[in-house]
Amino acid sequence: MSYDQTLILLGGYFNLGFGLFHLGFWKFFDWKSDLASLSFINRGVMQVLNIFLTYVFFVFAYISLVHIDDLLTTSLGASLLLAVSLFWLLRAGAQIVFFGLKHWLSWLLLLTFLVGSLLYAIPAGLGFEIKIATSIAPLAIKT
Repeated sequence: MSYDQTLILLGGYFNLGFGLFHLGFWKFFDWKSDLASLSFINRGVMQVLNIFLTYVFFVFAYISLVHIDDLLTTSLGASLLLAVSLFWLLRAGAQIVFFGLKHWLSWLLLLTFLVGSLLYAIPAGLGFEIKIATSIAPLAIKT
């Protein structure tokens, strides 16, 4: 297994872990009582967003664990690697904006999200170099 394949595999387990973690939000954060103070709409929005974010994590995990070679050998795969990397990079930025960095847990989460981004950014970078070179080559021959 190549270095890029290993990173993507680790990324799959990373996303699977976050999916499982998000399934536990109701219990971990006592959402039944804590969200009761919100309006009906806001309470629903919080839960719906969490459910569909969990789905996204499971999709990221599935694609990473089952379609490693496709992620590394197709332009769609390279785009997905970049998208997942950007997702985690933006989540790292949101950590700073919404939670600050005054608590050690915020720092830990920030570093975790940056690692998640790198698990996909490194293979994405290598994939794009190959795809750009092979897609430009036929154009050069036609001129």
